[in-house]
Amino acid sequence: GWYSVRDECYYTESELVDGKAPTGAEVEWVVKEPSYFFKLSAFEDKLLELYESQPDFIAPKSRRNEVISFVKGGLKDLSVSRTSFKWGIPVPGDDDHIMYVWIDALTNYISALGYPNTETGSNFDKYWPASLHVVGKDILRFHTVYWPAFLMAADLPVPKRIFAHGWWTKDGEKISKSLGNVIDPVELVEKYGVDQSRFFLMSEVSFGSDGDYSDSAMIRKVNANLSNELGNLCQRVITLVFKNCGKAVPSEVQPFTEDDEALLSKARALRETAGKEVANQAIHKYADAMIAMVGDANKYIDVMEPWVLKKTDPERMATVLYVLMEVLRYTAILYQPLMPSSANKILDQLSVPDNERTFDHLDTSSIKHGAPIKKAVGVFPRIEMPVEELVEA
Repeated sequence: GWYSVRDECYYTESELVDGKAPTGAEVEWVVKEPSYFFKLSAFEDKLLELYESQPDFIAPKSRRNEVISFVKGGLKDLSVSRTSFKWGIPVPGDDDHIMYVWIDALTNYISALGYPNTETGSNFDKYWPASLHVVGKDILRFHTVYWPAFLMAADLPVPKRIFAHGWWTKDGEKISKSLGNVIDPVELVEKYGVDQSRFFLMSEVSFGSDGDYSDSAMIRKVNANLSNELGNLCQRVITLVFKNCGKAVPSEVQPFTEDDEALLSKARALRETAGKEVANQAIHKYADAMIAMVGDANKYIDVMEPWVLKKTDPERMATVLYVLMEVLRYTAILYQPLMPSSANKILDQLSVPDNERTFDHLDTSSIKHGAPIKKAVGVFPRIEMPVEELVEA
């Protein structure tokens, strides 16, 4: 059959794309050779029953449909060893046969937990079944068809959920060494910053789908959402507090108005909103929720105009600024998983103690009235767009 050395997998004629494996790997025709087989055909109904009874077992939905279609097409028994090479782990009791590397790789999920030690209190007992496997879409079949079938055959529980992420392209083209368009993550971080890179990669596309990278897209998104919106909001608020509140968090505030409570309520609800999205691996939606919160805070400051209130109603100005500092505290704490360094720089400027920055402190540790603050420092420097990109834009 058609065999991919890179994927260590056989493909049918109908699965080939332009003469290559669906993953883009080269394939070669392999003549018959002695092999041990796993009776995968016996697990077709059991796998379909698994997918039906646990609709969230495979995500995203498009991948689930892909796997179900493959299994419904009929499963053939699976070759699990070869005899034409000697590198690898031999089949127990038959050194002439070498197991495919991916079989050993899959079993590492449980052997790393000490399997076959399944006694109460063992690592296997504590941590298996896994709550989540996150895998590349090119190895989806191994994790959603072969792996659960192996576990069923051993009478072991299957993972609770398997999520397949997509691939990145660059400027609309597949990333490959031959095209010379490989993205070096070290250079990316040196050029744009580690938090900026993390933010872009997690927020630009739906997690699970393919995404296209371009320098211009990176620059535009970082400048818009981080420099212009979050960074500018932080700098405006801290500067106003520093100049007009005695270089300290407002010591006294008035009762909150309906507008104040509306904004604070959104901030208080942010943890639950973000948590639900992350639990479903919708990391881009978590980022969207954070971006929307910052947008609401920017609208609030523009409507309230604390720079005007400092002349007409200083007490109200202090209240508005305190509300904004609280919203920034919620936002920065919840941004820590995505942008840990930058989020903590914001928390530093808000005078939030180091030991009050966990999610548990969101609703229990408000910003301390009268806490001294320092002069505002920019967190997200604006990235200048190359001249040629400006011309194209």
